[in-house]
Amino acid sequence: MNLLKSIYVMVFITAANILSVYAAVQLFRGGDVLAWSGVLLANAPFALRLGWIMAMKDTPRTSARFPLFIALGALGVASSGYAALNGGPVSALWLAAAGLAGFLLYSFWYSSFAGRGSDMLKPGRELVPFVLKSAAGKKVRSSDFRGRPTILLFYRGNWCPLCMAQIREIADAYQQITACGARVALISPQPHKNTEALAKRFDVDFEFYTDEGNRAARALGIASAWGVPFGMQLLGYKSETVLPTVIVTDPDGKILWADETDNYRVRPEPQTFLDVLRDHGFAPA
Repeated sequence: MNLLKSIYVMVFITAANILSVYAAVQLFRGGDVLAWSGVLLANAPFALRLGWIMAMKDTPRTSARFPLFIALGALGVASSGYAALNGGPVSALWLAAAGLAGFLLYSFWYSSFAGRGSDMLKPGRELVPFVLKSAAGKKVRSSDFRGRPTILLFYRGNWCPLCMAQIREIADAYQQITACGARVALISPQPHKNTEALAKRFDVDFEFYTDEGNRAARALGIASAWGVPFGMQLLGYKSETVLPTVIVTDPDGKILWADETDNYRVRPEPQTFLDVLRDHGFAPA
């Protein structure tokens, strides 16, 4: 199933962009306004929004289902359908319907992680043993996180714009987090050179780690086979990645709280981590 999702998302994104451009060209050439505007409405909003997210990397989360885009897509199908009933191109109706259907699959099927809930992440449980590689190339064990409360954020890789925006958002809350005596560990199974590059971007005392072979994610029950969009392997990424996950541990290495989002576009805000720390007595000094 994950392989199908991996292929689907690349096909859908490519198709949405192609159909948006095609519809715009048809309008420019004097094509039926209702018909081709409908195709644009069903495809362009998502294509433009995704393009912005990819380029700016300033969006750490979105709505769960994009109801506005669904409404615009339905309006687009209605517009193209009305045009077809009145002599307009039937092909436009099919392309608008394909755009809406593709987006519904993206929103309700591709974006969701059904059945999440690792037994390894239950509050009160001690963090299972695993080994990571620091940005400096040193081996670090999970037991090394003891001594201070720790926020462990598992992210998919530098290729993921939501992950990059989430890390930037946490960096903005750096002083509040450290005031609670906590450390932040950012962990990804991506190629180590990417971890090194990311660590150089932030002038905060965060700890950047590579989860080589995705072993830590597997030990914690948060690995995702074929979780990387198909084709990203050409950039050096493995097909298996990690499901976006945040874990907060106490100084003894016991789990205080964990977030296993069931939608990769919906992620907790830094204030949530701060509330967890403060609720367990780790108030600012």
